[in-house]
Amino acid sequence: MTFAEILDSIWTWLITEGVKVVLGLIVLFVLFKVVNVLCAKIEKKMLAKGVDETITKSGVVIVRRIIKILLVLCYITILGVETSSISAAIASVGLAIGLALQGSLSNIAGGVVILVTRPFKIGDYIECGDESGTVEKIEFFYTYILTDNNQVVMIPNSQVANNEIINYSAKENRRLDIEFRIGYEDDSELAKMLILQCVKDSKLALDNPAPFINIIRYDQSSVTILTRVWAKTKDYWDLNWYLMEKVKQTFDENGINIPYNQLDVCIKSGDNKDKKNIQEVKAKKWKKKKQELLNKPDKDVELLTIEEPVVVDAVANTVDDIDTSNMLQTEVVEEANIEEQKDNKNSKKKFNWFKRNKDKK
Repeated sequence: MTFAEILDSIWTWLITEGVKVVLGLIVLFVLFKVVNVLCAKIEKKMLAKGVDETITKSGVVIVRRIIKILLVLCYITILGVETSSISAAIASVGLAIGLALQGSLSNIAGGVVILVTRPFKIGDYIECGDESGTVEKIEFFYTYILTDNNQVVMIPNSQVANNEIINYSAKENRRLDIEFRIGYEDDSELAKMLILQCVKDSKLALDNPAPFINIIRYDQSSVTILTRVWAKTKDYWDLNWYLMEKVKQTFDENGINIPYNQLDVCIKSGDNKDKKNIQEVKAKKWKKKKQELLNKPDKDVELLTIEEPVVVDAVANTVDDIDTSNMLQTEVVEEANIEEQKDNKNSKKKFNWFKRNKDKK
């Protein structure tokens, strides 16, 4: 087959089948855009009618992808490709992919379970495992939540479906529990009245159920007062921060103290045994130095007169334990070693001076 024949066959394919392929791609692209626009409008209308946001968004995503897959299959059929062979190939490839992606398939099943059982919906504040935040969206494989510090966490649907879920937004009202501590010398009745006044001033607490304020525990250094207040779920944290700050200010204004942990340290003075040990160590060092100078081999060397020092009870006024006494003993030994080195140098100089005078004579 010559090069001219190859070019002729390519040109023939382009003017026949090539035009069909290009036009089909253009039509497929336009249909994809139309599907996206229609799905977006359907989603807006369903939300406007009050349909659940979770079902609406997840359902629209599923429908959009199914329609696009059908359009691709229609395009392949128009091109003249046998769909039976494609179906067989897709089935075999799907089997291989399914075996390799068992975890992903479990995520899809978990997503279906979430949509059917509906333990939460988009916009709810939930806690799942070690993560907590506001649900942004639920897709085939992952559930997206927005944490308090504006981070998006993707949790596999299989974990969401199998783990314990705490939904803080499931109910309209929530109860806030706060513990306040006062001293034993403070008036507990006055403290409870002040806390109740702070609750009423907040304007966020509900009157029904009524607030509960009472003593629940006697600690080692304080009396604990439990405050239980009901509020709207959306006002929960605002009420929490308000009471934490307002009660502290009110207690300070009315002379009620909030106890805190204190540590009393008792200091013992050093005993006579520690002082005696330090004196003995220092005296032994001075005796050893004196004995070394007396044992010098040269008899012409005039020995320096070494007076044994008076040991001063240089013991700290107070010591916490025996480790402090041991540290003082170590310091005394180091000082004695320094003095010994200095005296050895002086003795060596004296010896050299006498030796030079003897050689001159």
